[in-house]
Amino acid sequence: MPFIQKSLPKKPSFKPVAGGDQIKGQIKDFIWETLKVIVISLAIIIPVRYFLIQPFYVKGASMEPNFYDHEYLIIDEISYRLGEPERGDIIVFRYPNDPSQFFIKRIIALPFETIALNNGQIKISNKKTPDGFILDENNYLPNTHTQGNTSITLEADQYFIMGDNRSSSLDSRMFGPIERTDIIGRVWVRGWPFNRITVFN
Repeated sequence: MPFIQKSLPKKPSFKPVAGGDQIKGQIKDFIWETLKVIVISLAIIIPVRYFLIQPFYVKGASMEPNFYDHEYLIIDEISYRLGEPERGDIIVFRYPNDPSQFFIKRIIALPFETIALNNGQIKISNKKTPDGFILDENNYLPNTHTQGNTSITLEADQYFIMGDNRSSSLDSRMFGPIERTDIIGRVWVRGWPFNRITVFN
C-alpha cells in the first residue's frame, strides 16, 4: 500500500488589524492637543490671576449699604499701574497696622489735599480749591452723617479712606492715611450674589 504523506496544517497567520496604528496616532494627537490647551490656558490664567485681577470676599459691615458681608468681588490690579486712584474709588488695600489683613474702603481725599471732618461734614481743600469744598456723597450715601472731628493734610502718595458705613468702620479716622503702596486695586466686579452682580466703572 503506497504511503501517502499528509501535509501538516499551516499555522494560522495573524495580521495587525487595519487602523491600529492610526488609533494610536489619534490618541497621541489627542493627548498632545490636550496638553497644549492646558499649557496655553495656564499661561493666560496665571498672569491674569496674579498680575491683573484678584478675588476678594467682603468681611464685615463697614461698607454697608453698598457692599455686604460675604459678597464676592473681583479686584482690578492693572488700572493703578496705568493711572492714579481717584476720589470715590472703592479699593482693597493692606491694613497698615497688619499687612496680612486686607480692607475694602472708599477713597475720600487725595495726595496733598487737606481733609477736615466737622459736624458730620467732610471739607476738602486742595490747590484747585484752596478755600475748600464740602464733599457731596449723596449719590452713594444719601442721608449719611460722618462721625469724627479731625483735620489732616496728606503727603505725596497718601490717601484718606473711609468705609461707607461711617458708624461702623475702622478707617483713616482711626489709623490715619494709607500709602499708595498699600493699595492692591479697585473693585471692578461684584460677582456674588447673582441678584447683585455689578460692574463698577
